[in-house]
Amino acid sequence: MARVLVVGAGLTGSACAALLRAAAPGRLEVWDKARGAGGRMSTSRSAPDAACTADLGAQYLTLETGRAGPRRSFYEELLSHGILEPLTAPIKGMVVKEGSRNYMAPQGISSVVKYYLKQSAGADVFYEHHVTQISLRDGKWEVSRKMGSPEQFDIVILTMPVPQILQLQGDIVNIINESQKQQLESVSYSSRYALGLFYEAGTRIDVPWAAQYITDNPCIRFISIDNKKRNIESPEIGPSVVVHTSVTFGHDHLESEPDEVQQLILNHLESIVPSLPKPTSIKCQKWRYSQVTKAVPNCPGQMILHTQPLLICGGDGFTHSNFDGCIDSAVSLVEAIKSHL
Repeated sequence: MARVLVVGAGLTGSACAALLRAAAPGRLEVWDKARGAGGRMSTSRSAPDAACTADLGAQYLTLETGRAGPRRSFYEELLSHGILEPLTAPIKGMVVKEGSRNYMAPQGISSVVKYYLKQSAGADVFYEHHVTQISLRDGKWEVSRKMGSPEQFDIVILTMPVPQILQLQGDIVNIINESQKQQLESVSYSSRYALGLFYEAGTRIDVPWAAQYITDNPCIRFISIDNKKRNIESPEIGPSVVVHTSVTFGHDHLESEPDEVQQLILNHLESIVPSLPKPTSIKCQKWRYSQVTKAVPNCPGQMILHTQPLLICGGDGFTHSNFDGCIDSAVSLVEAIKSHL
């Protein structure tokens, strides 16, 4: 029985684990360096009230019906389980493509990833497992992490952002050949900040929209009254507001102090929505790798770094940054792995 490790509990990693569980027996583990699932599909909780949540990463999913093909079944499955629902709340400034449909996740966008991890029933999921090194030992992969002792696996699947793959130490440094290294180094990402503002139950936020795109502010690109976007307006649960910065602002302030960045965003927010009440807590999230601006050439979905034992990588850096891109990568990872099992 092969022991398989998926590194990364974001959308690609979790979908890959669910598809693998259906396709191949064996011992499956998922490791993620964060404290919970989601990756860039993360839902954050208010410190004083865990029921008050906000999507700090992806906001909603778009199905382009003309290009859906086999992916349509993934949306249908999530809709049938209530993980996704049609996005009906008004979003100001949203560009609507003809024939496309938008969906939101009523329990928060990370519920999509948690659903796939649940579908990988039997997979062991470990958080705060930050992989630092991958080396060959007696025909297996020895995977080291920041805390705890190294462990050995027959197959390793890397789904973290491409620059983090290139930062890994150990034999992997020499295993990635020159041509692969050039392809991986050509991948680029935009960076941005997200701010989550959490309020106590009963707070009123009086604006006529659920979310809006901002085009005339140097800092802020998107604001969402997050509970309103998800059709959750309950007197028992406090509202939440999400702010995404522009890519330019993210790039210019990437190495700035978080407190300084947070205050800058709040100052700009006040100029756009002066009526906002004072939140009970705030979370400032830096997305160093927000969206892929340039993927691995020809978008293959995955790349095999070593055949025996198998070391393979995938993720939106090998396709494109949206739900479809991550699902495409997960499907092509599993196809490649099945032919090796």
